[in-house]
Amino acid sequence: MIDWATNLVASGGLFGVFLLMVAENLFPPIPSEVVMPLAGFAAARGQMSLEGVIIAGIAGSLTGNAVWFELARAFGTDRMYRILDKLHRFTRLGREEVGKAELALRRNGPAAVCIARMMPGIRTGISIPAGLVALPRRVFYLWTGVGTMIWTGGLAVAGYMLEDRFDLVERWAGPIGLTIMLGVFTMIGWQVWKARRAG
Repeated sequence: MIDWATNLVASGGLFGVFLLMVAENLFPPIPSEVVMPLAGFAAARGQMSLEGVIIAGIAGSLTGNAVWFELARAFGTDRMYRILDKLHRFTRLGREEVGKAELALRRNGPAAVCIARMMPGIRTGISIPAGLVALPRRVFYLWTGVGTMIWTGGLAVAGYMLEDRFDLVERWAGPIGLTIMLGVFTMIGWQVWKARRAG
């Protein structure tokens, strides 16, 4: 199964990796926790270059997130939420997911854009509130790039180094992301509690 999946990813080449990561950030069909380690495996077997895999993955992720960010900036809150309501069954992005992402952004500032890249559930959703609050483009793309480089590059390198031990990457990538998410929401809850106490 792993050989088949790895060969399938490798058959698309670097452009295929790019397209999969664009799609993952628009309407998550296959998570990055699967795509990038598989691409890393293919690189370890000489089917692609590791550097190319990392660059293609980062570029695809940035492109997908840029679409949501620029749409949100252009359309505003009301129109954007109407779009999300219509596309929810395809994108899995709805008002609840965006609301959580917006809370993280307002409480933690632009750094939340970076942290969210490693958090399941709001990884893509964070781009929408960032656009709705008109976060400066250079700030958004800088933090998005940093978080994407860490997460996407890390998954590719893990796949490259572990090669056939795909189950290890898949087993650990999810819990790591969930741990980061829990830490962020704990910090948010602590800040809300302090604000209410002060009030």
